[in-house]
Amino acid sequence: MATVLISKTTPLTKLVHFLILTSSLLPILSINITNLLSPYPDLSSFTSLLLSTSVAADLSNRSSVTLLAVPNSALRLSGQPSPSADVLRYHVLLEYLSPSDLRQISPAGKLVNTLYQATGRASGDSGSVNVSSDPVTGAVTVGSPASQAKVVNLIKSIPYNVTIYSINSLLIPSDSDLMASENRPVLGLNITKALIDGHGFNVAVAMLAGSGVVDELEADEGGAGITLFIPTDEAFADLPVTARFQSLPADKKAVVLKFHVLHSYYPLGSLESIVNPVQPTLATEDMGAGSYTLNISRVNGSVEINSGIVQATVTRTVFDENPVVIFGVSKVLLPKEIFVNNKRMVIGAPPPDELVSPGSSLEMFGPVSHLPSPPWSSEDARSEAANNRIHNYIICCIGLYLLV
Repeated sequence: MATVLISKTTPLTKLVHFLILTSSLLPILSINITNLLSPYPDLSSFTSLLLSTSVAADLSNRSSVTLLAVPNSALRLSGQPSPSADVLRYHVLLEYLSPSDLRQISPAGKLVNTLYQATGRASGDSGSVNVSSDPVTGAVTVGSPASQAKVVNLIKSIPYNVTIYSINSLLIPSDSDLMASENRPVLGLNITKALIDGHGFNVAVAMLAGSGVVDELEADEGGAGITLFIPTDEAFADLPVTARFQSLPADKKAVVLKFHVLHSYYPLGSLESIVNPVQPTLATEDMGAGSYTLNISRVNGSVEINSGIVQATVTRTVFDENPVVIFGVSKVLLPKEIFVNNKRMVIGAPPPDELVSPGSSLEMFGPVSHLPSPPWSSEDARSEAANNRIHNYIICCIGLYLLV
């Protein structure tokens, strides 16, 4: 006689089922460029070039990127049907830029690092592209002093992971000797040089060098890697006199500098989707567990860093090559362990629960209300928002069903 087994469903079992089901709805964390571009025959030549070089493999290890794909016809007209790998890397922007992000860029433009810049072979900031939006037509232009292209349409968008646009021309970096640069070996990271090439970090360079912290960081590039949040010169200039930062003894200044460093490699995509917002810093390792931590979150499309006293915005990626990434930030991160306990609290600073200011993260790009929606992106932006709402609705329904 057969025995019928009746499984007993417990709340724990339901929770496991819920997690399994919802995990299939989470965004893709790695990029399979072949699968994403294969439905578009007009991009077949560009896809083949990515696959025949190591660029496709580079993309599979990254998240939060924007790919500027060149159609077959534009490749033929460029006179370079087989561009080098670094030229292709120049078409990979190290930021996720949705159609709504492009609308928010000011007409003056925004400098964005590329995968070519991250190799360390680019001269100065020649591996970066300038992205600008026409306030009248909404047309988006990308490029360098050597070449420019127009964004034609949106091909694919996976929120916060990858966006693919087609452009009407091949982009060429402004390096005078690109072929030679590809064959040049990549040396160990020189943080000082990376910041000088990034422009606008002179105060931080002087402080890192004077304190000896930069030597410690460069000696510790291996292992889990490091993530640096470097305040701009404007951020240091905006420090209130009441902070009395310059009057700190040398050892305390070194602690503040280490407070700007995470002892792990977190590219922009990882910061945007970080699971545990409270992160220990290099200062935590020196001063004790639980102290000198940073709270990292995504607010209004930007990555925000809360020190407990001030909240800073990640303004751009200065350098990104595993295992080291350097971000520019809008404010000096002041640890409460020094600036509160030692009565150095910044007068006039809002309390921690009021630090998030809706809409303020867009101010770095200038006023955006007058920018029209590009004709090719408005529908896609609405579709992207609708997809997110449906995604959240499905998860809630599944959760409620399993828990009743």
